[in-house]
Amino acid sequence: MQLPLLASTFATVFLAELGDKTQLAIVTISGTSSRSGAVFAGSSAALVLASLLGAGAGGSLSAVIPADALQLAASVGFLVIGTRLLLKAGQEPEPEG
Repeated sequence: MQLPLLASTFATVFLAELGDKTQLAIVTISGTSSRSGAVFAGSSAALVLASLLGAGAGGSLSAVIPADALQLAASVGFLVIGTRLLLKAGQEPEPEG
């Protein structure tokens, strides 16, 4: 294993993830749940899977799917997630019991 490559990849991804949309989404979800362990496990698994897909696909995906289509799909995904978060924030909390 190439330790310098591993270390630089870790440092780059760690710094890139600080304060980005992913971290803000995790803070939001964790703040609305009493199960922060489940939020951590889910977000960790999602980041690992997304990194696996990114490392595996590399730049080859853009050779098959036009870049505009990829950007549109990402935009729609963010729009759906944002809309769901806004709708959930506007709902009254369900009574516990």
